[in-house]
Amino acid sequence: MRLFSRYALWILLIALSVTFVFYRSGLDLDYIIPKRLGRLAAMLIGGVCVAWSSVLFQTLTGNRILTPAIMGYEAIYLLLQALLILILGTHSLVLLGANGNFAASVLLMLAYSWLIHRWLFRSGKNNVYFLLLVGLVLTMVISTFTQFVQFKVSPGEFSVLLGYSQASFGKAAFGQLCVSGGLVAALCWYCAKSLPTLDVLALGREQAISLGVDYSSTLRRYLAIIAVLVAISTSLLGPTAFMGIFVANTAYALTRGFRHAQTLPVACAVAVSLFLIAQLAVEHLFNYRTTVGILVNLVCGVWFLTLMIRKRSHA
Repeated sequence: MRLFSRYALWILLIALSVTFVFYRSGLDLDYIIPKRLGRLAAMLIGGVCVAWSSVLFQTLTGNRILTPAIMGYEAIYLLLQALLILILGTHSLVLLGANGNFAASVLLMLAYSWLIHRWLFRSGKNNVYFLLLVGLVLTMVISTFTQFVQFKVSPGEFSVLLGYSQASFGKAAFGQLCVSGGLVAALCWYCAKSLPTLDVLALGREQAISLGVDYSSTLRRYLAIIAVLVAISTSLLGPTAFMGIFVANTAYALTRGFRHAQTLPVACAVAVSLFLIAQLAVEHLFNYRTTVGILVNLVCGVWFLTLMIRKRSHA
């Protein structure tokens, strides 16, 4: 049954991809199909980033209702966009361009990650829960300051800023897709070589140390990888909020195991399929009267509340 579910998932993914590229395209190879292939590439890269970062983060924290968003990466991204609009106005879109904004966003989120990791781990401490607490507090502070900045911009500039707060697949340029795809492929290849180590980390800190894992250095290394993946997905697509929780837990339910060699590919397929379903609904069902971000956050948010209620009823 599990094998059938996984095969069905991959068949669904292929069917959704073909439908997205060719449905009502008129086989226009000059504009429509190339544009859709570019958006499909953005979905693939973003889906892999969301899936891998969420599963890895839940492995390190030992908690299946957390995502890397709690660390404040998306809040930092939105703060940067708000400050650029406040200081430079809409001219920032011209001055930086798509590639410049992408590079600045990735570098800022990586610098933020490096600072909090170095600050919290400077004395050899590796308390993950303290790291999560600091990340949650920083997220609230940064989000509040971002809202303050938003009140200072004009309505026209606010509409531009609002576009950055929603997931979108059409704003990624070809150069961004190539660079992002190469980085994500390299990180996934690196992690794939150490999947048994991730399986051991899923057992917990004490068990991992007793089995010979250098927990402190391994924790820092994977937190850095998560930061890069989140920086790429957020800069490429925008914030995805609850999506990581939905993707990771759906993968756990389908595989019914903890082995990362099984859960990570399934999580990638779930993430990309969700993006495709949302994009098809926006284009052909709602006629662009809503956005992918709204649909994804609505579905994943309702699912998250349902998960919390079920866990509370079984407690």
